[in-house]
Amino acid sequence: MTADDLKDFKRFTPKTLPVEEPLVSGHRACQGCGEVLALRLVAKAIGSPMIVVSATGCMEIISSPYPQTAWAVPWIHVAFENAGAVASGVEAGLKMLMAKGRIPEQKITVVAFAGDGGTADIGLQSLSGALERGHDFIYVCLDNEAYMNTGIQRSSSTPFGAMTTTSPAGKITAGQTTWKKNLPAIMAAHDIPYVATGSPAYQLDLMNKAKKAALIKGPCYLHVYSPCPTGWRHGTDLAIEVSRLVVETNIMPLFEVIEGRYVVRKNTKPKPVEDYLKLQRRFSHLTPDLIQIIQKRVDAEYEKLLKLEACTQPAEIKVEAPKE
Repeated sequence: MTADDLKDFKRFTPKTLPVEEPLVSGHRACQGCGEVLALRLVAKAIGSPMIVVSATGCMEIISSPYPQTAWAVPWIHVAFENAGAVASGVEAGLKMLMAKGRIPEQKITVVAFAGDGGTADIGLQSLSGALERGHDFIYVCLDNEAYMNTGIQRSSSTPFGAMTTTSPAGKITAGQTTWKKNLPAIMAAHDIPYVATGSPAYQLDLMNKAKKAALIKGPCYLHVYSPCPTGWRHGTDLAIEVSRLVVETNIMPLFEVIEGRYVVRKNTKPKPVEDYLKLQRRFSHLTPDLIQIIQKRVDAEYEKLLKLEACTQPAEIKVEAPKE
């Protein structure tokens, strides 16, 4: 990425939102689905011309039940494990077609959408390879923290203590026993030009990050928090409130990694994690001791993030006064 990549970047404001809707009416998401809202915001911010690669998952199932589709742009369904590989192939194919004069030279954004299962677990290898090769595309992980479309099974992105059908809460275990995999950090470790986190409760922040990713040349990764009322057992009217609280409690801070430099949206007065956990019945079994363990972990991870920001800032250049 160079400074020229973002020279034309102008932030969206409430008065300058795009009109185009790449994801139109007719999808079949569950009532109150936060994931389809996140998908719509990202697609709207990027706009056309765009080619969408969609891994198997909730958004693939609800947006294109054969023979119907809710997509107004070219769209291809791929397997859980190969969204990164197919997106890199589409990007390479477009380059070849333009080089041969088969299609006009133009900016066509290739975007891969996948859930946490198709990203953190099954699709991690193909995504890592695509990033290492430097393909010019955007990968968006819509993280609803479990395999929701196949029965609410845990993934490596399921948070500690959450109850799923394969991490039940009972006398022996209290739900998920491992901590959530830090996917943004893994993506940043590939030294790609741009990594960012987003939440649909902060729609302008999310849309502006998606717009930046579309302007930047090279692989970009967006990790978007995506509430699931069905799997998380919260009210269908609470997706935005839950999406806001996950940021306000520092469970999922909003930040960017621009050419290796962390830029964190500060939250100096975080709310207790209990405010977030108590809205979701997947956490209803947690004891005060377990909630305190989660709180300490969240505090430690946030401090680590701030240290990453501090140590990746450009070094201050000290100029000594000339000697007489």
